[in-house]
Amino acid sequence: MSEAIRVRGLVKRFGSETAVNGLDLEVRRGECFGLLGPNGAGKTTTLEILEGLQTQTEGEVEVLGRSWARQAKEIRSKIGVVLQETLLSDKLTAEETIELFRSFYTQGPSTEELLSLLRLTEKRKTWVMRLSGGQRQRLAIACGLAGDPELLFLDEPTTGLDPQSRRSLWQMISAFRDRGRTVMLTTHYMDEAEQLCDRIAVVDKGRIIAEGSPAQLIQSLGGGHMVEVATHPPLPPERFEDIAGVSSARVAGERLALSVAQPHLALPAIVNRLNEQKIELRELSTRQATLEDVFVSLTGRHLRD
Repeated sequence: MSEAIRVRGLVKRFGSETAVNGLDLEVRRGECFGLLGPNGAGKTTTLEILEGLQTQTEGEVEVLGRSWARQAKEIRSKIGVVLQETLLSDKLTAEETIELFRSFYTQGPSTEELLSLLRLTEKRKTWVMRLSGGQRQRLAIACGLAGDPELLFLDEPTTGLDPQSRRSLWQMISAFRDRGRTVMLTTHYMDEAEQLCDRIAVVDKGRIIAEGSPAQLIQSLGGGHMVEVATHPPLPPERFEDIAGVSSARVAGERLALSVAQPHLALPAIVNRLNEQKIELRELSTRQATLEDVFVSLTGRHLRD
């Protein structure tokens, strides 16, 4: 079977509120799949249903070819879960914590191997309460890996970590995927999604509104470059949309962000348009388009909004 996760028509309601609204999803074995969305989009609820922590209201869910309703024990033996915040016992040491989680599984790496993999060997006798934020998060991931899972769920695993700790966890996640294992990831960091994910789904209002590789999603803007302009007086986006080479335009703070395929052709046309209308150009910059641009274009919000 090539699919690690298969979801059809997923719906989750909490009273009169609908958190997930007819979501369809497939995650292939051996890939890192990212689920992105603003707060309240339904991504964490979706992840919790896939992890067996919640039950769907409607729809079909298969994890590693199995159903939570009929084969929950088998699924749990083959997945690892790292939640947004993992509350571990403060007065257990790092070593004792890993040994506890390792005892839940019939197979998996040894405590020594997990301490080494997550760079916690020197902290093995340290209480959890005395570990740094980055060390605690590495310990949480060690617990998620205790059963040598085929599928690892990571819900915003690097939130609040310093840049060095984030990079360290990126390397660990990439190494896990390189072993042919599957990763399901949510994150509020676009650079993290671009770095780690083979494919990404953007979720908004409980539905997937776009899906593809990072490169495919960026290309969907109609160009791989952004031109940002500030004018006096400010102009609405539609005044630029008919310029040759400009595929879309939107307000970005006090600037306009224009998606273009060929900046060397679009820039002269933009400047000429402003000169013709006697509009003062105050600022102009160009850059490569990013997933953040895709996200704002699709949802009208930034990922951390």
